[in-house]
Amino acid sequence: MQELWFYIQLGLKHVLDFNAYDHILFLTALALPFTFKSWKSVLLLATVFTFTHCLALVLSVYEVVVLEVSWIEFLIPVTILLTAIFNLIYENSEANHKRIWLHVLATAFFGLIHGFGFSNYFKMMIMGEEDKLKPLIGFAGGIEISQVTIVLVVLILAYIVQSIFKVRQKHFVRIGSLVIILITLPLLYQTFPL
Repeated sequence: MQELWFYIQLGLKHVLDFNAYDHILFLTALALPFTFKSWKSVLLLATVFTFTHCLALVLSVYEVVVLEVSWIEFLIPVTILLTAIFNLIYENSEANHKRIWLHVLATAFFGLIHGFGFSNYFKMMIMGEEDKLKPLIGFAGGIEISQVTIVLVVLILAYIVQSIFKVRQKHFVRIGSLVIILITLPLLYQTFPL
């Protein structure tokens, strides 16, 4: 049980680490178009992201798929940028159920990319472990808890800004997405694999 708790904490720290803020940026971009009225949709997206993130870890840990790290490190900010741009193009994602499935497919693909991005570090951490399943389950649990926390913070912030300060949702989404794009552009330059 102590070992499982260690990996849960590792999953929590992985997502909530402000030095590696790519997860926070991605989840913020993912949650921006939603409100508490559509909490099920945003929870679905966070869970799909967690599942595919962990699937990538499994594929990498068992060496079913091995990818070039430099390209994965570049594709992570690309996923953040595309999610923010998606928010600007489709301003009201929660109003259209067809778009939510497009969001789900994109989130699943992006989860794979983010999972492969962390896989080398995770493989080093569990090197020598005979039982690889328990660390993966604990880590996935920690990721899910931290992702739900980030999504809740974004939804609470959206509620405060939209209800108390009377900022319209589309302006909140636009401004948030533009800020995320501005933060992400230097990451694209820094990680470009040449």
